Amino acid sequence: MTEKKKIQKSNTWILVTALVLIICGLVVWNLTQRSELNEMVEQMTIEKEELQEEYEDLAIQFDGFQQMDIRNDSLQDLLSREQQRVQDLLEELRQTKASNARRIAELKKELATVRMVMKDYVRQIDSLNATNARLTEENQIVRRENQQVKEQNSQLSTLNSQLSETVTRASMLEITACEITPLNKNDHKTRMTSHIRKLQFDFTIAKNITCQPGMKDLYVRVMDPEGMLLGEKEGQLFPFESGEIPYSLTQAFEYTGEAYAGSCFCPVEEVQKGFYTVDFFCEGNLIGSFPFQLKK
Repeated sequence: MTEKKKIQKSNTWILVTALVLIICGLVVWNLTQRSELNEMVEQMTIEKEELQEEYEDLAIQFDGFQQMDIRNDSLQDLLSREQQRVQDLLEELRQTKASNARRIAELKKELATVRMVMKDYVRQIDSLNATNARLTEENQIVRRENQQVKEQNSQLSTLNSQLSETVTRASMLEITACEITPLNKNDHKTRMTSHIRKLQFDFTIAKNITCQPGMKDLYVRVMDPEGMLLGEKEGQLFPFESGEIPYSLTQAFEYTGEAYAGSCFCPVEEVQKGFYTVDFFCEGNLIGSFPFQLKK
């Protein structure tokens, strides 16, 4: 073998060896890259799962906000929009491959942005809740004060009513005494019921300086033992309480505030033995009632 052939053969072995080494190096490099890529994909899968959990937690928090009684329509609309945004990003994350590191990183930044927005909403909600709590407490205080005012007004109204009633009663006339005398046709006193033609009532009205002085009308009702009104005539009525009732006789008198003594007479045609009652009325009030008995 010549020297030239020896050199060529040696160069060929060197070239082959170099190629083998290069190929082995490429294989090793490729395996290394593939291993690193697998590790990277595995790491990105873990990051994606963690990011997905964070998005799901955020979605749950937004659901919780929707359950709250937020009495602010504008804030409620903003929360609804952000909630929908989180749902859309979560759905996109689920569909994004773990190998898409760029988009996962972008979604991670979006998550941070949504969290910042949520913190601001939480602050607004807390402020709104604090304001509502304060207003609720103020409203309760106002209600209690109004209730106290109503109770005080009711008490004052009751007191005024009682005072008014007291004043009314104090200004009422009162007949303190009444003497009944049966008379015959000659106006002489008699005890025989068959002879009685008239009943005389001598009464005394007590002194009352609170009563308005002036001319007054006295109405008298005389009831027999059977509850029949003596001396009743058609259309002979006077006002009492909410209506009108008949009377036996009426008499005008002038009252000055001092004690007043007067007399009135009730004509009768026929009377019977038993218990009678005479009632006196003035200015719509019953001012005296006296029972009496005719025996013979």
